[in-house]
Amino acid sequence: MSDDSVNIKQDRMWHFRPSVPLSVSPYFQWPPQPEAIAGWFARSWLPLTERLIFFVLAWASWMFIVPDAQTIRAGGIGWIATLYLKNLSLMTILAGGLHLYLYRYSLQSKQLKFDRGMANRDAARFTFGNQVKDNIFWTLASGVSIWTAIEASLFALHAHGIATTISFSANPVWFVALFVIVPWWNSLWFYLIHRALHWPPLYRLAHHVHHRNVSVGPWSGNAMHPLEHVIWMSGAFIYAVIACNPVHVIFSQYLSILGAVTSHSGYEGLVIGKTRVMRMGDFFHQLHHRFYECNYGTSEVGCDDWAGSFHDGTEEGTKQIRPQTKLAK
Repeated sequence: MSDDSVNIKQDRMWHFRPSVPLSVSPYFQWPPQPEAIAGWFARSWLPLTERLIFFVLAWASWMFIVPDAQTIRAGGIGWIATLYLKNLSLMTILAGGLHLYLYRYSLQSKQLKFDRGMANRDAARFTFGNQVKDNIFWTLASGVSIWTAIEASLFALHAHGIATTISFSANPVWFVALFVIVPWWNSLWFYLIHRALHWPPLYRLAHHVHHRNVSVGPWSGNAMHPLEHVIWMSGAFIYAVIACNPVHVIFSQYLSILGAVTSHSGYEGLVIGKTRVMRMGDFFHQLHHRFYECNYGTSEVGCDDWAGSFHDGTEEGTKQIRPQTKLAK
C-alpha cells in the first residue's frame, strides 16, 4: 500500500492528525541517546508547556493557599475545606474555561481538532442523557472529592511527621530530581492501573463510565466512576513512603489530574487569534479512546512500546490494533 493511500484513509478518520508515526520518549531506550533525551526534556518544559504551568501553579498553591503544617496539626475541617475549594476552583476554571472556549463558543473553530465529532452529545449512555452534564457531574462530585481526600491525607501524614518531609536546602539534588521523576512515576502508574481497568470485570464495573467518551472534551478527562478515581489517584500515596516535599505532591496531582483536562481537550494545541500559544491535547491518548486496546499509558515512559500495545497513529498501527478492540462497544 502506498504512503498516499495510507494518508487518505487516515485523513478520513481524523479531522486533524499530527505527523506520524508517533514516538515515545528516549529516556529508557538502549543504547542511550543523549541528544534525543535532552531534546525531549526541553520540549516537555519549554518555552510554554502544560508541565511548566503546573509546576508554577504547584508552587503558587503551596506558598499561598495550602495550609501550613501547624494549621493541619491543629485539626478541624477548615483546612480540608480550603483544599476542596482550591481543587474545585482549579478544575472548574480549567475544564470549564476550555470547554467554553473550544466547544460552547468555538473560538478556535476546528483548528487542530483531532476528532470530527464534538464532545457535547445527547445520548442515553450518558448520565442525565447528555455528555457534558455527565462529565461535569462525575468530575466534580466524585473526582474533586476523592482528589481532595487523598491530598488531605498526604498533607496530614507530612504535617504529623509520619511521612518524611525534605527541603531544598537540606536535600537540593533529590529535591530537584523529584520534579523530573514525578512525570515518570505518573506515567508508569497510569499504565499499570489503566491496563488493570481494561480487565473485563473492572471495565464493566467502573472504566466503562470514562469510555463512554469516544469524542472527548475538557470535562472528559476526569469523568470516571468513583472506584476508578480511587484506583487512579491512589498512586499519589507513593509520596507517603518516599522522602519528598508537599510541593512535589501538588505538582504530581496537577500534572496527572489537571493534565487529564488538557490531554482530553480534543485539540492538539491552543490557538488564540492566529497564534498557536501552546501544545495541549494528546493524540497518543486520543487513539486509545478511538481503539480502546492500545496506548494505555503515555509516551513519557513508553510502557506500551515494550508491551506491544503501542499505536503509532499509522494505518499499519490501526490494522494491528483493530482485532483487539473487544470491549469497544
